[in-house]
Amino acid sequence: MTLAFLIYRVFPFGGLQRDFLHLVHELSQRGHACRVYCVSWQGDLPENIEVVLAPPVRGTHVRRNEHFYTWVQTELKSAPVCGVIGFNKMPGLDVYFAGDTCFLAEAMENRTALYRLGSRFRHFAAWEKAVFKRRSRTEILLLTSRERTRFEHHYQTESSRMHLLPPGVSRDRCRIESSQIQRAQMRAELQLQPQTLALLFVGSGFFTKGLDRAIRGLAALRRTHPEQDVRLLVAGQDRTYKMDLLARRLRVRSRIEFLGGRDDVPNLMQAADILVHPARTEAAGIVLLEALVVGLPAVVTDVCGYASYVETAAGGKVLPSPFKLTALYAALSELVDAGARKAHAMAALEFTKQTDLFSMHNRAADLIEGLLGQKRS
Repeated sequence: MTLAFLIYRVFPFGGLQRDFLHLVHELSQRGHACRVYCVSWQGDLPENIEVVLAPPVRGTHVRRNEHFYTWVQTELKSAPVCGVIGFNKMPGLDVYFAGDTCFLAEAMENRTALYRLGSRFRHFAAWEKAVFKRRSRTEILLLTSRERTRFEHHYQTESSRMHLLPPGVSRDRCRIESSQIQRAQMRAELQLQPQTLALLFVGSGFFTKGLDRAIRGLAALRRTHPEQDVRLLVAGQDRTYKMDLLARRLRVRSRIEFLGGRDDVPNLMQAADILVHPARTEAAGIVLLEALVVGLPAVVTDVCGYASYVETAAGGKVLPSPFKLTALYAALSELVDAGARKAHAMAALEFTKQTDLFSMHNRAADLIEGLLGQKRS
């Protein structure tokens, strides 16, 4: 089959983008012709995949999205395909990979009534509704049961159209026999002393992922455990200005290392002692599962789709909603103890031996082949 994939932006360090690349690669390996339509592409272009960039246009996000959609429809008329798979919500998709949270739920729960009167809300709500409303023709690939429940609540989406996927951790993220050697090498590279407690934050989109909360957690540890040498490593692609100001105000800037976007996150996890992921919203959070498979204790908020895996595995601390900084402080304080961290690490590694955390992209490819085959017949 010839397949079209629609995604606004492709860049190396986003979770959605990584799932997109893995899935396109899997379908290409199966012999399908894959054509990608996007606004921008950062990084190397994959082999055997056609990438078509939309002509640039200035203006608001809404205007750019609408321009992209209109342009894609014209392109598809001149070069028809067997199926259209979208990684962003928009009308007319055959399959939607639901890597984002429910927009309407977030707008109702976390935004003001004034925001819901604006054009931005109307645009994103309408395009989400086009995918999830009853009698839509779009098949939906979901990452977590939590988001499934939210979509069902707001749109009464037919259960027959929603297909829950297993997680998709890459096998190369798993802990290996030489992990202790890698840990020593990476800690030396990062200039971390043996006694240093290294907190790791991973995510592009610092405010959404809760970096400000992590910085406040670091400051609290400095107050409550002044004898402990603590560092915060930040791996992610975003502007640092506001977070830098907060760190300076809390007098912990010298204890934070902004590493930028990294392609060696597994090595950073080997070097770290605690993953801190106090996100405000997170459809899934593959970084949480990547922490489990290397035995890195995690402190996460329960709004993350994959937080349930951390809880089931006893692989760290899950912070309840509504979020409270005191709960974050307590969780980090408990994990200062090396024995507590080791217990969580051992539980996480044992859990990952017994649980399927790896087959998402194979399963998604199976579903796309089957669902599009049904549509064509």
